[in-house]
Amino acid sequence: MDLRAALAAHRLVAIVRGSDPEAALRTVLTLADEGIELIEVSLTGEDALTVIERAREALGPGRPLGAGTVLTADDARAVHRAGADFAVTPGLGAGMTTARDLGLPALAGVMTPTEIIGARALGAEALKIFPAAQAGGPGYLKALRGPFPQEVFVPVGGVDEAAARAYLAAGATAVGIGSPLVGDAADGGSQDALRARARAFRTAVREATR
Repeated sequence: MDLRAALAAHRLVAIVRGSDPEAALRTVLTLADEGIELIEVSLTGEDALTVIERAREALGPGRPLGAGTVLTADDARAVHRAGADFAVTPGLGAGMTTARDLGLPALAGVMTPTEIIGARALGAEALKIFPAAQAGGPGYLKALRGPFPQEVFVPVGGVDEAAARAYLAAGATAVGIGSPLVGDAADGGSQDALRARARAFRTAVREATR
């Protein structure tokens, strides 16, 4: 898949991390049903590989599905077998490079200019600013865009509706959103409440990009 184009088109990546595999799968499918086009299932969730496999089967081959917290070469190989279309990492390492070797585009975690340069040298398609809130928020992203105006930046960590608007206004290509969007749905919480949050975030992203 063309990850850079998908991020630019959809502007939001939902991050699903759950303690209940059945609820996590329902959460992925609910998000997809609500029009969230880019969804990442974190390997830190319970039985995440099975969730990815079942989500891929349910969504079909045309819907992008990512795997998150891909740390090691074994992680990369496992998510590739499970049917992931792209890999997301919290930093640079074997998970990212092996994913690239397998043909999975990588959204690689970075924080500093040195890491940005390193990630691009390793072939990362897009750069996850993580943890974005602790790094300095939208102001830090805006500063990074000075020396790196062409990079595809995706802030992740502490991104609520207001922060999503601010990051997109500061030049983020997209935002990655976990618990402010997913809440407790992937742990067995309300899917109706998830639908309401998904609609609110889609509205926030749409309004921020007009």
